[in-house]
Amino acid sequence: MHMPNLNEARKRTEEKVLEKKVEYNFSKAFLNKKYFLRTYGCQMNMHDSEEIRKYLELLGFRETNVLEESDLVVLNTCAIRENAHEKVFGYLGRCKHLKREKPELIIAIGGCMSQEENVVHEIKMKHPYVDIVFGTHNISDLPKLLLEKKEAQTKMQEIEVYSIEGDVYENIKYSRDSKITAWVNIMYGCDKFCTYCIVPYTRGKQRSRKLENILKEVEDLKINGYKEITLLGQNVNAYGKDLNEGYDFKDLLERVAQTGIERIRFVTSHPWDFTEEMIDVIAKYENIMPYIHLPLQSGSDRILKLMGRRYTKEEYIKLFRSIEEKIPNVSITTDIIVGFPNETEEDFLETLDVVNTCQFDSAFTFIYSPREGTPASKIKDNVTIEEKEKRLQRLNDLVNHYSLEKNKRLEGSIVPVLILGENEKDKNKVYGYTDTMKLINITGGHNFIGQIVPIKVTTAKSFSLDGEIVR
Repeated sequence: MHMPNLNEARKRTEEKVLEKKVEYNFSKAFLNKKYFLRTYGCQMNMHDSEEIRKYLELLGFRETNVLEESDLVVLNTCAIRENAHEKVFGYLGRCKHLKREKPELIIAIGGCMSQEENVVHEIKMKHPYVDIVFGTHNISDLPKLLLEKKEAQTKMQEIEVYSIEGDVYENIKYSRDSKITAWVNIMYGCDKFCTYCIVPYTRGKQRSRKLENILKEVEDLKINGYKEITLLGQNVNAYGKDLNEGYDFKDLLERVAQTGIERIRFVTSHPWDFTEEMIDVIAKYENIMPYIHLPLQSGSDRILKLMGRRYTKEEYIKLFRSIEEKIPNVSITTDIIVGFPNETEEDFLETLDVVNTCQFDSAFTFIYSPREGTPASKIKDNVTIEEKEKRLQRLNDLVNHYSLEKNKRLEGSIVPVLILGENEKDKNKVYGYTDTMKLINITGGHNFIGQIVPIKVTTAKSFSLDGEIVR
């Protein structure tokens, strides 16, 4: 049994990161068994679930979307906000009820929540029906843990969570969600330690994959017909800094663009590491999409300093303007936290001022959620939840105003859209994304799924567009 340890998770040393290859030499011990996989959180978690899915299928499991049919339940969790915790523990209630009916049911929990001491302690003390707990550093151990559980036939919990700086794994196989778009990990972990953020503790230190391994993965995806890839990392702009190989994110972007794959995106960026040279590369290549997600978090210099963000309001706006000026037709979105401890009305107005200045295409907005063990969680807060909720509503009203305004400008225009599939709510429509990452629903077009086609925008809404195929 290995329990997570927050003090160990925050350590950073100069020890060299190891490159390890995942081995796939286990048997199909679960033939005709069904698994149910539920994913919470960010793109990294979704990509981790593609890895988990592959392991389970190689063990002989078949996927089911019906919880009650499953022989194995895997919850891949998120730790970024408290409501994510609440959702997981709420869902565990359903799993507990099902296990009473099916005692042989195996319940496993992985992801970022598993890296938190308080969470694993609660699982151990209050949720003994959970069979396996694994972390973000040892996803590849899941087959071994499942096989051990099957062979031992014991009710004892298997808790294997490592609070380590982490390694880089290669030779990972994925059961991808799509045949059209794909995630490509370029790095793991984070060393920024923003005072509100749990990610450096749950994901380990910043560690980049080697450029040649990333390029091979992209080339393979292109050969297999993938149209779009998203380069993935907690802070992609810091790519390569830990390798000391003489290349960084701008070099990686350029090399990936030169593979000729049709669409390239990347998430997530930190303004502190976003250089002019990176902007120039994005502007240079047509297959790097003109879409940037650039988290602001706050428009107040005082709050930004308390958050440990390492840039000022003016520096952010200067970077924003440079991106806007150099990249034609660029769409810029952001993240904003409302109600950081002791945020004043003046601080909040500074945030609204940045929104009015930048007029983002859209924004993910949140009320600050304290994460146990982070520096910000120790700050005594004098702002009521009622005031924070009012500020969030004011912010959302402004963000939605600009989102609709930006989308309205597209009405009547023709935009390139990668069509991804049938609209779940209306079978007569398909959906896809513009080059600027705007969701668009299209009448007809089923024959064009998997293709990039010109679409005329007919109607704009705050969160999506409607369109028709240009004949």
